[in-house]
Formats: sequence, C-alpha cells, structure tokens
Amino acid sequence: MKKTLLSVAMAVTGLLVGCTPQVEKTTPEYDKGINIIPTPKELVEATGHYELTEKSKFMVEGDEAKTIAEFFAAKIKKSTGYTLAVEQGSKSSGTISLRIDPSLGLKDEGYTLKSSAEGVEIVGQTAHGLFYGMQTFLQLLPAEIESPKVVNNVHWYASAVDIKDEPEFGYRGMLIDVCRHFLTVDEMKRHIDVLSMFKINRLHWHLTEDQGWRIEIKKYPRLTEVGSKRIEGDGTEYGGFYTQEEVKEIVSYAQERFVTIIPEIELPGHAMGAITAYPELACNPKTQKGNDYSVRNIWGVEVDVYCAGKESVFDFLADVIDEVAPLFPGEYFHIGGDECPKDRWKVCPNCQKRIKEEGLKDEHELQSYVIRRAQKMLEKHGKRLIGWDEILEGGLAPSATVMSWRGEEGGITSANMGHDVIMTPGSGGLYIDHYQGDPKIEPVAICCYAPLQQVYNYHPIPEAIAPDKRHHILGAQVNVWAEYLYDNAIREYRSYPRTLALAEAVWSPNDRKNYEDFSRRLNNAYVRLDQYGVNYHIPQPEQPNGSCNFVAFVDSTKLELTTTRPIKIVYTLDGSEPTASSTEYTAPILVTENKVIKVASALPSGKLSPIRAITFEKQALSPAVELTGVKDGLRTKTSVGDYMQASDFASATNWTEGTIEKISQIIPDRLVNNFDEFARKAVVAEGYIEVPEDGVYFFSTNNDEFWIDGEKLIDNAGEVKKFSRKDKSRALKAGFHPVKVVFVGAIHGGFPSYWDDGRVTMRLSTSKEFKDIRFVMGQPVNN
Repeated sequence: MKKTLLSVAMAVTGLLVGCTPQVEKTTPEYDKGINIIPTPKELVEATGHYELTEKSKFMVEGDEAKTIAEFFAAKIKKSTGYTLAVEQGSKSSGTISLRIDPSLGLKDEGYTLKSSAEGVEIVGQTAHGLFYGMQTFLQLLPAEIESPKVVNNVHWYASAVDIKDEPEFGYRGMLIDVCRHFLTVDEMKRHIDVLSMFKINRLHWHLTEDQGWRIEIKKYPRLTEVGSKRIEGDGTEYGGFYTQEEVKEIVSYAQERFVTIIPEIELPGHAMGAITAYPELACNPKTQKGNDYSVRNIWGVEVDVYCAGKESVFDFLADVIDEVAPLFPGEYFHIGGDECPKDRWKVCPNCQKRIKEEGLKDEHELQSYVIRRAQKMLEKHGKRLIGWDEILEGGLAPSATVMSWRGEEGGITSANMGHDVIMTPGSGGLYIDHYQGDPKIEPVAICCYAPLQQVYNYHPIPEAIAPDKRHHILGAQVNVWAEYLYDNAIREYRSYPRTLALAEAVWSPNDRKNYEDFSRRLNNAYVRLDQYGVNYHIPQPEQPNGSCNFVAFVDSTKLELTTTRPIKIVYTLDGSEPTASSTEYTAPILVTENKVIKVASALPSGKLSPIRAITFEKQALSPAVELTGVKDGLRTKTSVGDYMQASDFASATNWTEGTIEKISQIIPDRLVNNFDEFARKAVVAEGYIEVPEDGVYFFSTNNDEFWIDGEKLIDNAGEVKKFSRKDKSRALKAGFHPVKVVFVGAIHGGFPSYWDDGRVTMRLSTSKEFKDIRFVMGQPVNN
C-alpha cells in the first residue's frame, strides 16, 4: 500500500512540475561555435561538451595553480552563482584540473587545454600560461560568464576541444595616455580587465606630459600640486593625479591578472608639467613672456624642455626615478625621448658648455647624453630602458629597447643594429586614437584612418630586417593617445575592438588568422565587453562620399548606406527610434518627400550603434543674383575680444573693416603647434560664390558659421574646429549666391581654431569629392 501511495504522489508531483512554466534555455547566435580571441595556435574540435554546474570543482597541483583557481572561482561565482571548491590533487572525472609543467616544451605563456564531457584539464608552461589557459576556457563558455551578476537560463557548456597554444610574440601591449585626459582608478582597472581577457600582457602608462604630471613624487610635491593642473580654453581647471598608494593598487590589480605595467616618465622633452612646478628645470628659469610658466592647455609640443646643461636637472630626474621605479616590479621603464625641440639648448650657455665639455658634436648628441644618464639611473634599480625611436638620433644607448612609432624605419634600423624593438607605427594602424569610420559622423580625432582590418593585418617583422636579427622584434603595441579622448567612453570607443585585433595579430600565427572569422568571433566578444559596461565601437551606417545628416533634394533622392565591415543595418521612416527588429536595409531607400530617416547598425546581440537621424528636405532651387565688377576676395570686419563662439560678439561695436583675397586669410596670423599670446579675434567675411550649374550642393567647413542666401547653413558652435561634422546641403541655381563666413579665435577641447586653415569646400551631389570654393566680391544688379 505504501508503495502504491508513493507512486501516486510521485505521479501527481510530476504533473504539477509539468504544469509549471519553464523558461527554455536557448543558445543565442553569438554564443554558437568557437569564439576564442586570440585564436589558438592549434585547436582540434571534438564532439560533445563539458557542462559547468554547481557540482564542478577545481583540482589543482601547487600553490600557484591554487591561486589562479581561486581567482577564477570567484569570477565564475558572480555570473553562475556556483561556489566551486578548490582542492589540491590530480584530475578526476567532472573536475577542472589545473597544473603547471615547466617541461611542457612551450613558451612561457603557453598552455594546453583539453575539455570533454569527463572534465577539463589545463596545463601551463608557467603560471602565466596557466592563467591564459583559464581565460581560454572562459571563452569556450557562453559570453555571459563574464557577467558581474548571476545570469539564469544559460547552458554553461564548453565545447570539447584539444588546444595547444602559445604566443608568436612575447610583447603585446597597449599605451594609455592619462596626461591629456585622466582616468580614475576604477577606469584603469576596467581597461586592465579587458586587456587580461584577451591576453594583452603589457600596459604602457604614459604619466607625464606638457599637458600634465600625473604621479605623486613625495620629494617634489609641486609636481602634482601645480604640474597636474591646466586652465582650459574656456577658463575651467582640468587636473588629476595618482597617489603612490593608488599606483600600487593599480599595479597590484594588473599583476593579479598577469598584466605588467610599464611607467613612462618623459624626458628630456614633453616636460612642461614639471617645468611649471619647478621653473629652474628649464634652460631659462625666468618667467615665460612676462608670466609664470603654465601647464600647456593645447595639444602639440612645447619648446621649453629640461635643461641638459644643469646638473641639478639630473639630480631631479634621479630623485623621480628613485621614487617611481620601486612602484613597478616589471623589468622595463620608459623614458620617452621623443619630440624634443632643441631650440632652447642651441642658445643655452649651460647646454653649450655641456656639449663642449663632453666632446659632443651637436644637440642631437646632447639628447643621447641625457638618455645615457637616464639609463644609468635605471640600471641602479635593475630596470631596462625603453624609448621612442628618436633615441636613435645622436647614437643609441647600448642596451636600450626602441619603440618604433614614426613608421617602421626606426625599428628596422634598431633591430639590424642588434637592439630589441617594439613595433608601434602609426602608419601600420597601431595609433588607435585615429579614425575608424567616417570622420563626418565619428567623434573628433587627431587625424588619419586606422580601420579594424588594418590593425588585424599588421605583422611586426618587416622584410627589411635581416633573418638573423628578427628575434629582436619583441612584439607590437597599440597607442591610445588621449588628446581628443575627452572621457573614458570615447577612449573605450577608440580602443575596442581594435585592441582585440592587435591581440590576435601578435599572439596567433599567420596561418591561423582569418579576418572574416575574427569578425564573427567579435560578436561574442562584444557581449563579453557588455558585461564590463565597455563603450566599444560599432560601425555606423555611412553614406558614400561623406556622411551628412541634412540632405536637400529637388525631385527625389536615394539614401545609400554601407558599413566599414559587414553588419546588419536597420532603419525607420516614421521618426521613431530603430530597434534590432526594425526594417533591415537591403537596398538604397527612395525619398520623394520631407522625411527623417533614422538608421543604426545592429549586432547579433541586439545592441545598436549610435542612431543617426538623417533629415531629407525637398527644396526649390534657390535663385542666383547677378553681379558686376566681380573680383576675388571678401569684405571683412574684425572684432577683438574674449570670444568663444559667434553668439558672444552679437553686441560688439569695436569692428574694424577690411578685405581678404582668399578665404584662408579669415584666420589672422595662422599658427601651427605653438599658440603664443595673441589677440582673441572674431572675423566675419562676406561675399559671393559662383555655382557652376543647377543642382544640390553639399558644404563643409571648420569655421564657426557658414551662411548662404541669407540662411545659416552650418553652425559649429562648441565643436572642436578640426574636422567638420555639421555638413549640410542646399539646392541652388547656377550663378552667384551671397555668403557669410564667421571665424572665432578660441580654444575648444585643446585645439586652437587658429590652427585650422579656414577653408570652405563644396561638392555637387553627383560628384565624389569636395573642392575649394572661389570667393568673390561684386555689386548686385537690381532688376
């Protein structure tokens, strides 16, 4: 009877369970397949999978393996809720076995990984290799494994594989510049988390600059009290620095994740942060143009540098290194050595005396003398010197390692001379503060174009290096210079996923690289980055010949879109915000009436790129005017005042009238790099342009305003006046049209508008290129 009652109870329980709604576990598209970045050297797929459950546990051999297991057990608990035990012992069924075997026969960061239904075994050549083996294991699991909170309804399956992996290059780095724009401790940690996940093992930390000194030096407190702060163009103060305790915290955090931080203390140039705090470090300790030295608030390079003729300067540098070197346990210390103007040295009695006494040929050899002195300071702390490729000028310090940034030539020369080299050429796409999409719609950047595929395809060993010298190429590094990275969101937008492309470029052998498959695997990596809240770049929908968010047309037009790599584009026609399930773009969209079309790119995860709202306006051709006495030039009026934008001089009365022959002359006394004291000016230029034929014309300028036919077409108020992002178009009849151009001399975002060229360009809608405009003066004919 008891057996019968038990059977009935079990049956009823089964019915009740069957009636309870169950959330089905489905595998999203981005979690399918093998998604490891960087792709391993050898990988063989098998059938089946290992399932990570609450019963899984780590079996480890040795204290180092135990530490690594505990690190990942804590990480796994956040996303799964599972508390995985860590026990000493050899592998057994269903466990994750970790051990280190120096006889594995791989490079130091190498490892093997075998996973199956019976368990997972990871063996590292060293602790470093074991750590990377575990990072690979996490990439076999769904991307949600990186979540900082528990994720339900996920199959925690890891594909059955047999992996043997090691890096092609031992140095895989990223430079983070915190001088132009600062990062908090937590922001630094988030970057370290990402670097570690994708096996980037060096973080080059750029800590001192003309634009700010960012590390506490206890013997010289004014370095941070004064040298860390600058007054921006709008009068606000910008600053930030790390205490030595914060540096230790960040370095320790990186060490735990097997990322080595390399500090950079710039010398002998890029030193205005220090010179502002301690003017006696300069060749001329007197005040600068009647005022105190000030931390540079514009980009570029200062002419004032450390005085190489004063012994007190070397005492200062030795003191700084004495405090900084012990904070960083790695073998390398970067001393900069780049972009050091020699102007002050050429006229400095102390420097000229040093050149004579040391038997140096010129100021270039004087720089080499400074580098050699710095190298001796570092040797005292057991550090190896790294410098930018300018340290080649005047003779290279014997054991110095060169970072080749001005192309590959410096690296080629250095390697052939027998010096170690780290490749980081801007020409190779490794300056990832450069554009990665259409500048017309991307956040402003310094210049240039470094798309994802160019970074991915980079190989650090040029053919010009002799075969027996190629071992001197240690690896490669991406540089994230921060002039135009106004916050960490923009920094992340520039950094990722291009840093992931670098990771694969220098870890994986060439025969394992496949950009199309890398692009597929990125869709999984994006979701991992989402778990850290990283603002990575998603290619935006772009228009041919330059994107534009205001398009005029006469009868009809078509919206044609593309992306820098294949990705789904979605759009709406009713003004609503698109979603991943909105209409997919498959062909150019015909437009025949006024309309706002909103477009975005959509990842398989459903995440969208920034949404673009493109306004289409049907226009009649704007009539031209007839002129007599036509000649080149424009009439101008100039007002001197502390103006930031055009609205600031609306009530100005101190105007001086004049003329200019060409539009570039709207910028008085154009300056490049240096921005000496000048009279802040606003210039308004008026005249005409001649339109060659009826049609729709697109206009582009970095000036503050551009008016045509009495209408303000472009308004760049508040923009960094570097690359126009406010282009617009207008339907015009052939002939002359009145125009007005407004220039305001000011500093926005560290870029003085005086550095611009004042151009206004246009293109016919059926043309591919923008062209310079001829501006003229004349008298309208009254009909």
